[in-house]
Amino acid sequence: MVRLIIICAAGWLLAAQPADLEKARDRQDRVALQKLAAELRAEADRHPNDARAQFQHALAESYVAEVAMELKDRNQARAAAEAGIASAQKAVALEPRNAEYHRVLGTLCGQILPANPLLGIRYGKCAQESVNKAVELDPKLPTAYLARGIGNYYLPPSFGGGVELAIRDFERAIQLNPKLADAWLWLGIAQRKAGRNAEARKSLQRAVELNPNRIWAKLQLEKTPAK
Repeated sequence: MVRLIIICAAGWLLAAQPADLEKARDRQDRVALQKLAAELRAEADRHPNDARAQFQHALAESYVAEVAMELKDRNQARAAAEAGIASAQKAVALEPRNAEYHRVLGTLCGQILPANPLLGIRYGKCAQESVNKAVELDPKLPTAYLARGIGNYYLPPSFGGGVELAIRDFERAIQLNPKLADAWLWLGIAQRKAGRNAEARKSLQRAVELNPNRIWAKLQLEKTPAK
């Protein structure tokens, strides 16, 4: 009975972590994110054959990298992304049919590129193939289209990306989950890049409405012209 309670408590802890990570990400609280990432890394090290434990650590590092890029700390972004990739690869190897695990691996590989474009050859293929695999495994996974859209946003049209492709991916993510705040956020950023400022402001306002705690969304709204 005691053993069962311990197992259930551990399962609850792992399940609760994404919400904690998102809250810290929204506040751009790097100290809290790094603490959570360290705890989840220790958990992953203790359970090397637990796919979910590996995934949780990878997810934490992706949030650390995301906030580091928002704060223009490229070195930390690269270090966090690289730290998460190993765990994401283990999660994928343990459960190769899990679309979300492929999505996180692709996200981490993609996060290295804006942090260090010179690593494009090494990580660009990983980013594209992993995200595309996520879409293939689960065509109704909104976060997969969000990840692919972010990749297309940063990838020049000459290499098969571009802002218009990104916008389509973000719109698809929103069709699948209209309450996905990050999809509205990135749609607004892409629309602004395309010169569609009025539309961008509406999208960014929706992102803030859905997640009023997201500091970076508010900053993007503030810097977007009305016309």
